[in-house]
Amino acid sequence: MSYVKANAVLPENLIAEIQKYVQGEAIYIPKPEKAHRKWGSLSGARKALDERNLSIKHSFKNGKTISQLAEEYYLSSETIKKIVYKN
Repeated sequence: MSYVKANAVLPENLIAEIQKYVQGEAIYIPKPEKAHRKWGSLSGARKALDERNLSIKHSFKNGKTISQLAEEYYLSSETIKKIVYKN
């Protein structure tokens, strides 16, 4: 997380109002709910995992065993079970 000096981005009157509550402390101002993004949406990691899981489900439906899939994808059997049995 990077820090931004308040006086570089906020008007003086707002800084004065905030100083009534906090002085010399670092505070976190969260994003609005509508600006939140799901994990991996920017990096493409979520899409890659979804594609991998779809491939695992397809292979399982076509006859590969849990242990074969675990070995092929370097995942535990329990993780493979969660993927293939999830709706």
